[in-house]
Amino acid sequence: MQPVTEPPPAYSPTTTQSINTQELQRRQEELERKAAELQAKEEALRSAPYNARANNWPPLPQKFCVGPCFYQDISVDIPLEFQKLVKSVYYVWIFYSCLLFLNMLGALALLVVYGEGTTFGFSLLAFILFTPLSFLCWFRPLYKAFRSDSSFNFMVFFFVFFFQLLLAGLYSVGIPDTGACGFVNGIGALRTPPITLSSYAVGGIVLIIGFLWGLAALMIGFMLLKVHRIYRNTGASFAKAQQEFAQGVLHNEHVQSAAAGAAQTAINQSYGGGVRY
Repeated sequence: MQPVTEPPPAYSPTTTQSINTQELQRRQEELERKAAELQAKEEALRSAPYNARANNWPPLPQKFCVGPCFYQDISVDIPLEFQKLVKSVYYVWIFYSCLLFLNMLGALALLVVYGEGTTFGFSLLAFILFTPLSFLCWFRPLYKAFRSDSSFNFMVFFFVFFFQLLLAGLYSVGIPDTGACGFVNGIGALRTPPITLSSYAVGGIVLIIGFLWGLAALMIGFMLLKVHRIYRNTGASFAKAQQEFAQGVLHNEHVQSAAAGAAQTAINQSYGGGVRY
């Protein structure tokens, strides 16, 4: 046997194989380009000033007399690992707002059957005030806390959300003449003579609302503990919150203008007092 001295024939792909390779390469380059565009768009959204974005909440029609007041997009502003938690707190706020409306309807039923005008008046006031204030005072601070890792907003959320827990518990009890439809008002409606079918209906509705208030208190307490656990794991502290608050005050335009005006007044007074003889 003689060794083979001739080199192997050169590999030459067929026309079909060449077309398939070029197509795969083109698709891969297109996917990489789209991924780069999406990443650049996400970075631009995160780095853009928040006041430059168009407000989209509350979602109102374009022809409505009042426009949206806030920009809110959990999938863009909130890190991926915290999006589910922020959405859950948002759903708690929606449930709380609907419960305030049901509480007002239950108080209206008490007004119609038993003439309890004080309960209905306070329930109407609570629905008008607490619906926007709850969004501004505990959901928005939580949203901004996870958006920018702000200890100060976490502190505001914990402080207000704790009192929200106490308020839900008190509304579940249903103390008379406080605007709350809870267990005390429901049992009182069932025991107040004359006991009729309407009194049973109103008492049952008020008891159901009281049960929903208790459920809301449990949901608020669970979310409060869950957010606090995440907050402790991030290494944030009260000192960091104080530092953020001080920096926010110092960088505030109104505070800077007031300080400049006070300094100018002090300089004018000192020069004015120095020229006197």
